[in-house]
Amino acid sequence: MIIEQILIGGFDIFCYVLGDPQTREGIVVDPGGPADQILERAKAKGVDKIVLIVNTHSHVDHVAGNEAMHKATGAPIAIHEAEAGGLSNPNRAMLAMFGASQSPDAKRLLKDGEKITFGNQSVEVIHTPGHTTGGICLYWPGYVITGDTLFVGGVGRTDLPGGSFQVLKDSIHRRLFTLPEETVVLPGHHYGPTPTSTIGREKRENAFV
Repeated sequence: MIIEQILIGGFDIFCYVLGDPQTREGIVVDPGGPADQILERAKAKGVDKIVLIVNTHSHVDHVAGNEAMHKATGAPIAIHEAEAGGLSNPNRAMLAMFGASQSPDAKRLLKDGEKITFGNQSVEVIHTPGHTTGGICLYWPGYVITGDTLFVGGVGRTDLPGGSFQVLKDSIHRRLFTLPEETVVLPGHHYGPTPTSTIGREKRENAFV
């Protein structure tokens, strides 16, 4: 699978492009910055057709590029079913702070355990509430995109609406720390000393959990 980690937008956001090297189809996860820059990186890595825009959650820093990405590619937007209201009824003050337009509504509502396919590749949706009620991670053998659930040496904040530290901690222990320890952690922000980690390293060293 093609995996491109892109540092873009404010707050050191990581956007991801995942692609099939044979069909050149792919998905964009959390387009938090300019769509043209993300698409340029995607094409440079061999991903010519974006078939889906996936949001790990609805906070504006992760969805700020949804509208432009949708217009540029025609790809629908997908988000967990418990998180869809965050796109249709966003925090207006946060939109203004980021200078972002409201995202189009999600056309695909995701459920825990669902598979997202593109070309001959697929990733599994893992529902990990705590940062938000409908936060998700995306897993495939060897890798997991953790959004704002788990960072390198940290975790997502839980003081915003829908947040709960106990729920977040439970999600991390039950849903992420049960993955193989060699699984590479691809976080939603570059807040740690390295851009990636592993499940084993976070189990041993992450002081928050």
